[in-house]
Amino acid sequence: MRHKVERFIGEHRLLEYGDKVLVAVSGGADSVALLIVLHRLGYNCEAIHCNFHLRGDESNRDEQFTKELCERLGVVLHTIHFDTKAYAKERNISIEMAAREQRYTAFEEHRAAIDAKAIAVAHHRDDSAETMLLNLTRGTGIKGLRGIQPKNGNIIRPLLCVGRDEIVDYLKWREESYVTDSTNLTCDYTRNKIRLEVIPKLAEINPSILASLAATAQRIGDAEKIYSHAIREAIERVKHGNEINIETLSKEVAPATVLHEILSPYGFNSAQIDDIACSMGNEGCKQFHAAEWSVIKERGQLKIISKTIFLQDDMELPWEGSVETAQGTLTITHATFNGDIPKERNVACLDADRLHLPLTLRSTRNGDRFAPFGMQGTKLVSDYLTDRKKSRIEKQMQLVVVDTNGEIVWLVNERPSSRCCISKETKNVIRFEWRG
Repeated sequence: MRHKVERFIGEHRLLEYGDKVLVAVSGGADSVALLIVLHRLGYNCEAIHCNFHLRGDESNRDEQFTKELCERLGVVLHTIHFDTKAYAKERNISIEMAAREQRYTAFEEHRAAIDAKAIAVAHHRDDSAETMLLNLTRGTGIKGLRGIQPKNGNIIRPLLCVGRDEIVDYLKWREESYVTDSTNLTCDYTRNKIRLEVIPKLAEINPSILASLAATAQRIGDAEKIYSHAIREAIERVKHGNEINIETLSKEVAPATVLHEILSPYGFNSAQIDDIACSMGNEGCKQFHAAEWSVIKERGQLKIISKTIFLQDDMELPWEGSVETAQGTLTITHATFNGDIPKERNVACLDADRLHLPLTLRSTRNGDRFAPFGMQGTKLVSDYLTDRKKSRIEKQMQLVVVDTNGEIVWLVNERPSSRCCISKETKNVIRFEWRG
């Protein structure tokens, strides 16, 4: 007769019987049970063990135990050694984060190498409940309250349908031993505090707290599917390209929530998104910045702009050839003047003999002036662009070609300067063409 752990995992199977699966085995009760159950259920198992060398002799004990277990079961074992402390120091991250990155990178590399269908890890129902509480204490959205998911890409978690007590009972029933990670018995880590202190207190109120949390997480998971569907439809209504229509957004049932779902993937945190939401009812323009993206509020729109589109450094232009920018490409050619004067805004022909070389491409700056072709005197570039009804972001993105004296000779894609325009005396022309 099969133990209920085997029955539950068989009923909740995440793979087809016979599929090859890479099983993560630490030597702890949950991972030992995972390997034994999958092996007994007929999956083609290979095991992987990570030695992070963080617990001295105990780390080596775990490795030896796992080796002996796999030899007894006839399962191929891949053992990986890491210098986790050096890895964490090099990347300026915590030991926990370093071990996680190393572990999952190794898992995927070996899964691909042996052509396994999935990587099975030993998270169980109680781990999911701990994750739910941990996310709740840190502040989370609805996704964080779902706990651990049974499948995430190539990662599967067959034990999520059973609790730790059931896993230990299963190993006793099968007369299997396991090792214990001593760090799990201390409160040095936040997760351990939740496991060793918080959950026992909650169990005084509800002895079935872990099962209750698991059931709640499952219901939240179903609710999240409905929520995600509604959010996708709302985003389609309010966001077009990289622009959010403020009036349309304000008519949604929960505008701030929709805005959060749109902007958080761009790196904006909750406080920044709250500020953006508050600004929507105010007049005028405002800018908000994350690490790689900006949001510009103006003219009833929230415009999401990548910072990479702004020209970061001045670019000296070649005598002839092309230069690439995030916004587009500027091509430069020279010719003898044949009387042809282009009418397109993206093309400018200037008198090559009246230019002070070398020329430079740069972004506009405060106080920039130029002498627009066809007008008298000079004009502030900002005023010219305002007359052209350019938005603030368009003004910031505007490029100019300047000569060695700093004089603007072409407002790119707009108008050349009258001081170097073609005349009856022109013999040689320099031609600029912008493709954005």
